[in-house]
Amino acid sequence: MSAPAPSPSAAVRAEPLPRQEEVLTDAALAFLAELHRRFSPRRAELLARRAARRAEIARTSALDFLPETAHIRADDSWRVAPAPAALEDRRVEITGPTDRKMTVNALNSGARVWLADFEDATAPTWENVVLGQLNLIDAYERRIDFTGPQGKSYALRPAEELATVVVRPRGWHLTERHLTVDGEPVPGALVDFGLYFFRNAQRLIDLGKGPYFYLPKTESHLEARLWNDVFVFAQDFLGIPQGTVRATVLIETITAAYEMEEILYELRDHASGLNAGRWDYLFSIVKNFRDGGAKFVLPDRNAVTMTAPFMRAYTELLVRTCHKRGAHAIGGMAAFIPSRRDEEVNRVAFEKVRADKDREARDGFDGSWVAHPDLVPVARACFDAVLGDAPHQKRRLREDVHVTAAELIAVDSLNAAPTFEGLRNAVQVGIRYIEAWLRGHGAVTIFNLMEDAATAEISRSQIWQWINAGVEFDHDGRTVRATAELTREVAAAELTAIRTEIGPEVFAAGRWQQAHDLLLTVALDEEYAEFLTLPAYELLS
Repeated sequence: MSAPAPSPSAAVRAEPLPRQEEVLTDAALAFLAELHRRFSPRRAELLARRAARRAEIARTSALDFLPETAHIRADDSWRVAPAPAALEDRRVEITGPTDRKMTVNALNSGARVWLADFEDATAPTWENVVLGQLNLIDAYERRIDFTGPQGKSYALRPAEELATVVVRPRGWHLTERHLTVDGEPVPGALVDFGLYFFRNAQRLIDLGKGPYFYLPKTESHLEARLWNDVFVFAQDFLGIPQGTVRATVLIETITAAYEMEEILYELRDHASGLNAGRWDYLFSIVKNFRDGGAKFVLPDRNAVTMTAPFMRAYTELLVRTCHKRGAHAIGGMAAFIPSRRDEEVNRVAFEKVRADKDREARDGFDGSWVAHPDLVPVARACFDAVLGDAPHQKRRLREDVHVTAAELIAVDSLNAAPTFEGLRNAVQVGIRYIEAWLRGHGAVTIFNLMEDAATAEISRSQIWQWINAGVEFDHDGRTVRATAELTREVAAAELTAIRTEIGPEVFAAGRWQQAHDLLLTVALDEEYAEFLTLPAYELLS
């Protein structure tokens, strides 16, 4: 089946980039226009539905499994489609943006999968969006290389040694202002998916793989249904066999945690698995239950480990759900970035990573994420010890797991409280991350951890929650209350410390004041901003 004749295409509203014509062909832009006209109205309806559901949570301070979809959960007969060969073994996955160096290093890392990220690890400048697509094309055509500042050269290993690419497009809430159809900006999700699918689907099939995706920030099974309809249309449009697309859904919102089976059901012909995403999940809890009182107040983010009772309920339910339906269960991120100067820091961090990955493998996960190539062998050893030669452990149905609706939101089951140092860390990380994002960097090493947009979201959300809940801290032998004034003091001190740390000239060349001001805006405003990246995008060059 040949592609239909192109309709009037999307309009590009940006200065030309080198080689952009290899990505933004007339046919590709016409495809984006088709996607926009067919699916953007439903996207708008679903975003409105998010707001209505949030209002209901504000009224009830509760969530439950959906009664209207109980028949799907009760039907033991259905399964997702069998995994394609390239996604059968996913024991270690590396994540990162699609810049040229990361593309080479991630593909060469020894991980089974590379999550090529156009979402939280990418600041969506037009250059990052277009050149990231070009880097993936170059990788598939084996014409990509990279030479670092010190003259070190990077090139691809043999094809059989490369990671399988799984692309993460932007979430449904974001738009791409540089591409418009009928005068409207195209949803970023459709831009990222559409350009990648149109330019690479057949190429990937020829390489023995396929167009595979990670779907972020999904809040309901109806949003998964929209993605499934996008996949069906796209495959028909290009004459690609149905079921070629495969999608792994990040369960990183609290509402999606109550609809895991329904999400897999909606995507069952295209589903590959579910992933447990930590920071966005916590951000979603704060966002949805921010006015639910003291029992929903989270302690310092670093105190909320995956062994916290409500987090354990979430991950155990995810494994059981996936294996019941024949899908992969993929664990969370090991975000540590090894130090080249402090081996003791590395030793302690590697022990924590091993403990985390050992727990995931024992719990039944089929694989997990790392942020740095040095962690690939660490995580792989943990899963090798459990999996052996088996590609996964879907046979472990975890029928011992029984999670109630209340357990998923039992935040007060964790015996920990917010601290002043937690407030300081949220301010420090928030300012440092936002400044880098405004300069076009979405994956940033801060205090030896790889941070992305989810980090900034949980940081500013916790500040907002603690102030509005009137949290009190012990600080220098006295009790202090979390207030806007205290937060401004901490932020001003951090800005001064950064200026001293990097020097006045480097500081002046950055976007530190803007980052400081934006963090305080989204952390202190009475009206809680749904996503930090929405006002931040207005400041992005």
